[in-house]
Amino acid sequence: MGGKSMFKWPKQITPSLVEKLIRAEKDVQKATLIFDSGTAEYVNGFRHDHNTFGAMISKLVSANQFRPAEELLNRMKEEKCSITEDIFLSLCRAFGRVHRPLDAIRVFNKMEEFQCKPSEKSYITVFAILVEENQLKMAIKFYRHMRGVGIPPCVASLNVLIKALCKNSGTMEAAFRIFREMPNRGCTPDSYTYGTLINGLCRLGKVGEAKELLKEMETKGCLPSVVTYTSLIHGLCQSGSLDEAVGLLEEMKIREIEPNVFTYSALMDGLCKGGRSSQAMELLEMMISKRHRPNMITYSTLIHGLCKDGKLREALEILDRMKLHGLKPDAGLYGKIISGFCDICKFQEAANFLDEMVLGGISPNRLTWSLHVKIYNMVVQGLCTNGDPNRAFQLYLSMRTRGISIDTGTFDFLIKCFSKRGDLHKAARIIDEMVIDGCLPTEGTWSAVFGGFWDRRKVREDAEFLQDKLMSEFVEPELQF
Repeated sequence: MGGKSMFKWPKQITPSLVEKLIRAEKDVQKATLIFDSGTAEYVNGFRHDHNTFGAMISKLVSANQFRPAEELLNRMKEEKCSITEDIFLSLCRAFGRVHRPLDAIRVFNKMEEFQCKPSEKSYITVFAILVEENQLKMAIKFYRHMRGVGIPPCVASLNVLIKALCKNSGTMEAAFRIFREMPNRGCTPDSYTYGTLINGLCRLGKVGEAKELLKEMETKGCLPSVVTYTSLIHGLCQSGSLDEAVGLLEEMKIREIEPNVFTYSALMDGLCKGGRSSQAMELLEMMISKRHRPNMITYSTLIHGLCKDGKLREALEILDRMKLHGLKPDAGLYGKIISGFCDICKFQEAANFLDEMVLGGISPNRLTWSLHVKIYNMVVQGLCTNGDPNRAFQLYLSMRTRGISIDTGTFDFLIKCFSKRGDLHKAARIIDEMVIDGCLPTEGTWSAVFGGFWDRRKVREDAEFLQDKLMSEFVEPELQF
């Protein structure tokens, strides 16, 4: 950072003015120019303080520009500017947000090097990041270190510890032991504590125990949050108790607890898996009427459910609505739609969606490879069966170009299709490529090819002429002898 001033400043530049301008600027590059421009005005004697540095570091980490942010930390040290705990925590939280917990630990460990002693707040923040990122062994070790340096247990730290223990079925009992001991340590469990335990029980399929805990928390004066209800609704759906899950949604309305997009999506997922996609569609309309914008999970859940129930037209309507909201369908959604068309023998429409996938830039990757192989082979075979060999051949060529594996069955379908039509040039080409790919033609494949040759009139006439000639030259003289 550095350079000449690009702004016209008043005669007196103040840190509060610079901080205000940096925080108001949405563009991180422009914010950097403002920051640098202020320090270019040395004639006014301006120097950045911890507020302007903090504002700039916050702006940088929000744009994931971590290296420049840490360089500013070093500059603060060089300029003997006091560095507050919150500046370090903004960096730690940013690293946690992008799933880099080890960098969060590294920044935390730098605090004392900058003469900034971490408080209980810093310890709990980093502890929570480790738990959120499932670095559970490191998190427990960090918690013991916290206790070792004299950080006392509190509701916030014990809640994080309970959350860590709830992530593993083997440590769930330990989570409950701490929960029951909390009052003895002067820490009263709150709604977050109960919600964490209820979520853990639901994930383990212990929905009955979760419901009992919900009753207990109400007797203790802890109001369940939307997260608690969402966990229970999801758990009930997973256990097949759909009517009870719908009842919980109604209970939320009575208690004036507003369901969020995750609540609706969890219930819609359960309804779709239970063959009640029409009811899930009603929930979608209710959700939109409440000004909750459906997300990718919501739309995916509905499309999968509608396709499963054979409601392809409704699934296509949801796909269109999804696109209108600026959400891009993934390979899994296209796969469901394509399979749906194949189920009703509409292979041309299925092929159109394969083309749409390609135009949308959806290519096979490690996770979707088997899906691409399945749907491409299925559509090519269907086109061969339903009399569209040219389209089948185009898709076959696309598969080869894109490196999508071709099944032996698909080779067989193509060869038989073109042999039957008398297009022996393509049939021979496909056989060559089949062998190159390490697939051996079956007896049926060869029979189809020979049949194709035999059906061609000129070949048949030549073969018959040759047969007559052979008979006259070899068989008839033998009879005469």
